[in-house]
Amino acid sequence: MTTPRIMIAAQSSGSGKTTISCGILQALVNRGLKVSSFKCGPDYIDPMFHKKVIGADSTNVDPFFSDDEQLKYLFSRSADRTDIAVIEGVMGFYDGSSLDSSKDSSCDISLKLDAPVILIVDSSGSSYSALAVLKGFMDLERNNIKGVIFNRMSERVFDSIRHHVIDMGITPIGYIPKMKDIKLESRHLGLVMPDEISDIKAMLNEVANRFERTLDIDAIIKLAGTAKDIVSKEPPTSDLRYDVKVAVADDEAFCFIYHDNIELLESLGVKIVRFSPIHDKAMPDADALILYGGYPEMHAKELSENHTMIASIKNNLSKGMPCLAECGGFMYLHERMEGADGIMYDMCGVIKGSTWKTEGLVRFGYVRLNSPNLEGTIKAHEFHHWDSDNNGEDWTATDVKGNNYRCIHDNGNMIVGFPHMYYYSNPEFVHSFLKKASNFKEGH
Repeated sequence: MTTPRIMIAAQSSGSGKTTISCGILQALVNRGLKVSSFKCGPDYIDPMFHKKVIGADSTNVDPFFSDDEQLKYLFSRSADRTDIAVIEGVMGFYDGSSLDSSKDSSCDISLKLDAPVILIVDSSGSSYSALAVLKGFMDLERNNIKGVIFNRMSERVFDSIRHHVIDMGITPIGYIPKMKDIKLESRHLGLVMPDEISDIKAMLNEVANRFERTLDIDAIIKLAGTAKDIVSKEPPTSDLRYDVKVAVADDEAFCFIYHDNIELLESLGVKIVRFSPIHDKAMPDADALILYGGYPEMHAKELSENHTMIASIKNNLSKGMPCLAECGGFMYLHERMEGADGIMYDMCGVIKGSTWKTEGLVRFGYVRLNSPNLEGTIKAHEFHHWDSDNNGEDWTATDVKGNNYRCIHDNGNMIVGFPHMYYYSNPEFVHSFLKKASNFKEGH
């Protein structure tokens, strides 16, 4: 793979990484380049911004979910179709799954994908001292930092210190002054949904236009072109194919979908039928159901009042239709769910009990899931502010510190719980699910 690529990373969360990444993506798209974008880690929302608003194909790169060869293959598969790939980092540049190392961090990913890094240094309240931050990041351990953008810095300060950056062997890409009129708002799981920000396209085009004046976009493209070839090979796959239809909820309430999960299903012959539990009257004709996560609490009233959809889902599951549901989808299957407005609403009633809002994050981080019916483990991630009085006890989750807890309801056909699973980490899990879908199809 020879596609030019660059990573946009930062010293910490809150340094402007997402706004800057989106602005650079928009600037590249405006120049007529075919762009692919990637988000480090398990985040869903930034890729939705990249895809829905900017029009760049977007997916995740995550070294916890994928081994090195798989990571290279999945990245190359998407990036090869484009002129340039932009990777948005996660948290601080060296922050990953461990508190005392850079394992699974943006730095780790940039080295594995041989991606040159442009580091964002938040310079608010500093001038010459911003160079110490840059120097510290360069010297901590081996890295691919090749360029720097100083955020919240004036042109005068940038012009005064840029020669010091060059003396460090780093390309000074430019500066970004404080932009009080540009704001991508936050919510408990990250950014708000793209459709909820008024005039977002106009906003990002304005950001891109400003970046054309204060950043050297040509230098970004040039740095991306210095990336070395990636040699990757497709992981071994089964010859099995499944002539089944899988209904996938995909709307404002259920939208946290790993692109790689869908691609794996489709590569096995599955026809994905998307539907909306909010707007449609009933499930489409299908042999299995997947309810991914999202924001059902923001649409609790509409979901609760769609009685025909609830009846359709309950009817299909009562017949033994295979079902996977995670996080928001799991919440929807409960008898009751507290909405974001604090009101308890009736839901599907497939899972006994209620789900409600807590004061903070309930379970956060990567886990490995073990099931008595699954060989090996499947990797997953949890990040939610709602909890349940019936989380399930059929599987065991092990976090990165080695702590165990019980979770997930598994009755053979229905596997539902809070963890967001990554299918490529154990394709046999997918085959097992699709075999059940085939059996359900034959029996009906």
